[in-house]
Amino acid sequence: MKYAALVYYQQSIIDAMTEQEWHDLNQECLAGVERLTDKGHYLGGEALQPVGTATSVQVRNGEVLVSDGPFAETKEQLAGFYLLDARDLDEALQLASRIPPARFGTIEVRPVRELPPKDEGVQS
Repeated sequence: MKYAALVYYQQSIIDAMTEQEWHDLNQECLAGVERLTDKGHYLGGEALQPVGTATSVQVRNGEVLVSDGPFAETKEQLAGFYLLDARDLDEALQLASRIPPARFGTIEVRPVRELPPKDEGVQS
């Protein structure tokens, strides 16, 4: 089963890191991805730029509204995600607990919802 592991942390914690601490954290994340890949659990993922680079889009009554920054005001910000393959939620949680930013942030684990196949229309 597929699970998304969404990585959240406070940007202020990252900003307070030395260049070496930031480098070491990134290297630790890369090593973790390598371990997950070797065991067949890593399906994909990406790190995201800081929330200050975000642009939000909404459509209300047919009008497109664009604003700078994230839509939700929260202390913790979405920093990236891992797409994991796990036999069940328990295994997905175990895998997520090994994602390095879990030490100072939050890893939200959610099952991936498979969309139905494209509707080919009614056959007559």
